[in-house]
Amino acid sequence: MKLNEIHDNVGSSKNRMRVGRGIGSGKGKTGGRGVKGQKARSGVAIKGFEGGQMPLHRRLPKRGFWNPFSTDYNEVNLGRIQQAVEAGKLAADAVVTIDLLVAAGVCSKPRDGVKILGVGDLTSKLSFEVASASKSAVAAIEKAGGSIKVLVAPKPKKDAAAEA
Repeated sequence: MKLNEIHDNVGSSKNRMRVGRGIGSGKGKTGGRGVKGQKARSGVAIKGFEGGQMPLHRRLPKRGFWNPFSTDYNEVNLGRIQQAVEAGKLAADAVVTIDLLVAAGVCSKPRDGVKILGVGDLTSKLSFEVASASKSAVAAIEKAGGSIKVLVAPKPKKDAAAEA
């Protein structure tokens, strides 16, 4: 095989249809647009128009809310981190951060940080610097002899008794 012999498979591509080029072409005169009316003209914008009836997207109620200040954490279980240590992807003496977890393939992308969850067993003595951690994860890390530094302070909950 040579470079000048490379070509597409037969039938894999079709030539562009040239519309409005005579009756003999099969797409002449009106160019496949039918006859008259708004859709035969240029600049048509009637998506969602239902002939004057209230369109579906306006008949249905609005629902939901998107909080622009919400956080999207990578949630990682302790068992998954222990697997990465045993596989040699995470060094036991290094400080475990989101960048290190992404490099090890534990997380796919950084997002807003990482939250450590307490599912699984942690036997390695690791030190963590993470955005958040569950109480059970903190207990398991300290039980294994490691340390954890939570970078994002939790928001204080409003106490009904304190306000009264």
